[in-house]
Amino acid sequence: MGRPSLPVGTHGAIRCYRLGPKRYRAVTDYRDYDGRTRRVERTAASRTGAEQRLKEALRDRGRTSGGSEITAESKVAVVAEQWMANILEAVEDGRRSPGTADVYRARLDKQVLPAIGALRLREVTVSRLDRLVSEVQKRHGKSTAKTTRTVLSGVLKLAVRHDALSVNLVAGVGRIEGQEQGVAQALTLEQAVELRAKIAAHPKARIWDLPDFTDMMLATGLRIGEASAVTWDALDLVKGTVEVRGTVIRERGKGLRIKPKPKTKSGWRTLELPSWAVAMLKARMPEDAKPDDPVFPAPLGGLRDPSNSNHDLRVVFDHAGYKWVTSHVYRKTVATLMDESGLPVRVIADQLGHAKVSMTQDVYLGRKTRKTGAASVLEAIESSDQFRG
Repeated sequence: MGRPSLPVGTHGAIRCYRLGPKRYRAVTDYRDYDGRTRRVERTAASRTGAEQRLKEALRDRGRTSGGSEITAESKVAVVAEQWMANILEAVEDGRRSPGTADVYRARLDKQVLPAIGALRLREVTVSRLDRLVSEVQKRHGKSTAKTTRTVLSGVLKLAVRHDALSVNLVAGVGRIEGQEQGVAQALTLEQAVELRAKIAAHPKARIWDLPDFTDMMLATGLRIGEASAVTWDALDLVKGTVEVRGTVIRERGKGLRIKPKPKTKSGWRTLELPSWAVAMLKARMPEDAKPDDPVFPAPLGGLRDPSNSNHDLRVVFDHAGYKWVTSHVYRKTVATLMDESGLPVRVIADQLGHAKVSMTQDVYLGRKTRKTGAASVLEAIESSDQFRG
């Protein structure tokens, strides 16, 4: 009977040979993920150094071969880290947002790993997962519970792909009640005009360059990150259009940058601007503007941080008596005004950059009143010198 094969992703005993003065070679056999066993070796000036270099090579070989082998005996924490590594690779490739990766990392560290990280995959049951999600919902709310469930599903889906589980057990977890979004709360035309006036008159809002910035969101329905990412070469002030190309994000250890890909494929879009927005943009355009300069930079220069801008807006909205308003209310306002004008939902979805019309219909359309027209609805929010002072 021949010697049994090494398990996939493992190596045999490490052997070390002296090649000469201050020269050693460490050798072992490694069974790759294609099932073939190959000789792997490394050299160094000492026996210990050669063994260490070989161990590092074996570790890296396992990673490039698809990571550690996942079996029913693997602990959830190990599988979760491999799943998270896949998410980070997707971030590097531009297929995932760094913000999404940060949220998933937080849910892993705060909810998933403390609760079931030490369990082996074969010990995971629907009831355990259901209790975990229910407890998260009770303590932290529906949104956190929903994301926790998404993370669990991703981790166990990876286990299914490696044949460590036969089915994704998250499918059996109870539905998170109350996930449905209610009717969007949007500004009426009168409220939008009043709020514009109050923002324009607010001393700090002027210092933070919020009057023009919020006008841009109100004129387009752009997300705050998308508005922050608009550069001068994205504007055609003759045609009166803006091309939405990306969004401003913050990456850990790297700072702010423009991610050249909006949230969805439908995020790539060119929008028509109302004339009052075109006039605003022409007035703020510096003579020495460079094509890739942000139209709405931070008060101290550079890219505008959406998180900081949201904080500044919170101060201004509260002072103006609109404590319920957030930057996202501007998107809902544009959607609602377009809906009231009689525009099709598909057109509204295109304006907002939604891939699914259902998202626009269920989440962004607010109350309906009298219908007028599309561009004229936004034209009604006219710029006025009395707001600028």
